[in-house]
Amino acid sequence: MLSAFGRAFRTPDLRRKLLFTIGIIVLYRVGSFIPTPGVDYPNVQQCIAETAGSNDLLGLINLFSGGALLQLSIFALGIMPYITASIIVQLLRVVIPHFEALHKEGQSGQAKLTQYTRYLTIALAILQSTTVITTARNGFLFQGCSVPVIPDDSFVTLSIMVITMTAGTGLIMWLGELISERGIGNGMSLLIFTSIAASFPTALWSIAGGENGFVKFALVIGVILLVILLVVFVEQSQRRIPVQYAKRMVGRKMYGGSSTYIPIKINMSGVIPVIFASSILAIPGLLAQFGDETSEWVVWVSRYLAPQDAGLHIALYVLMIIFFAFFYTAITFNPDEVADNMKKYGGFIPGIRAGRPTAEYLDYVISRITTAGSIYLAVVALIPTLVLIALDVETNIPFGGSSIIIVVGVGLETVKQINSQLQQRHYEGFLR
Repeated sequence: MLSAFGRAFRTPDLRRKLLFTIGIIVLYRVGSFIPTPGVDYPNVQQCIAETAGSNDLLGLINLFSGGALLQLSIFALGIMPYITASIIVQLLRVVIPHFEALHKEGQSGQAKLTQYTRYLTIALAILQSTTVITTARNGFLFQGCSVPVIPDDSFVTLSIMVITMTAGTGLIMWLGELISERGIGNGMSLLIFTSIAASFPTALWSIAGGENGFVKFALVIGVILLVILLVVFVEQSQRRIPVQYAKRMVGRKMYGGSSTYIPIKINMSGVIPVIFASSILAIPGLLAQFGDETSEWVVWVSRYLAPQDAGLHIALYVLMIIFFAFFYTAITFNPDEVADNMKKYGGFIPGIRAGRPTAEYLDYVISRITTAGSIYLAVVALIPTLVLIALDVETNIPFGGSSIIIVVGVGLETVKQINSQLQQRHYEGFLR
């Protein structure tokens, strides 16, 4: 990987793209520390030191914003509104026929869906910024903090804060698209990668500074490396279903007769099931913080559901990951559509009749691969948390399975793109 980056920097065109990408990432990180107008920055730092962010749902958003949420910066919402909007638009394809028709129209339809995603991102940014500012003003963002983070809570000040955070989300969306167009890799994925990776040094330092810190630090690093090896192995694995295209005459020319395959990844749903499961399980704990501490349901949630080491929490976490893995795969991969396209262009799977039998065979393969993929996701999501619990280390640090899957997946995809660009400019490897 390092050799690929070295050769890329020796290529002028790729060097410009890499420097442009690095510049955008630096700009994104700088924006994460610029406070929103109306926020008392010293008080925010004091509250962070006193409370360390106890809410799991806000902690998840803070992770994807690179720590900007708890800083109440102009980039406080991070990339989460765009991620949520993208997922919602994908889910609406199942519900709204117009969205599915746009998806099948090709480039023009995809451009229209992208425009809908942008509009929805801004709407979600307004909603989320209002929620974050409300929780900060009411003291729920930093519970137990002795100083106010928003001294002036007038309507004008709060409105400016909402507008600023929403504009920050729009700017992040634009920066991600700039990376995709003029830089290297997928812009949104790289910004998420940057946000998560930025939290690692602080988390590692917190482990090393405690009791028996260096022993725990070494064990945590060892577990992370093993999980990374597992993630790389599974993410690179795929089931290749062979496809044969029949020969056909068009005028005086013979077309077809080629062999190819359908690559099916073991983990087709990516990290989406883990994010969904984490977000949903964090909601009861968030609601319990707004309730009466002496209420029976608040006590039950705080004791049996909210803690990450609770048996019920772990069981529901695994079941929800498996459910969302099947649900999201069913949305993104349609066996009937693939079988129809193969039949239209004269393709068939050897030994399987075209049409309905092909769709049933693809559904059979997808069901079994998704079973293995969902179990893999559940294991990767639980291993870091269980190890941190066993070592008596705080579990609100960014070493969850979702973080490792995202970081490794984005890293692999970026290196692939760099290698492909290098192969387009250097042909020695093909001639040797």
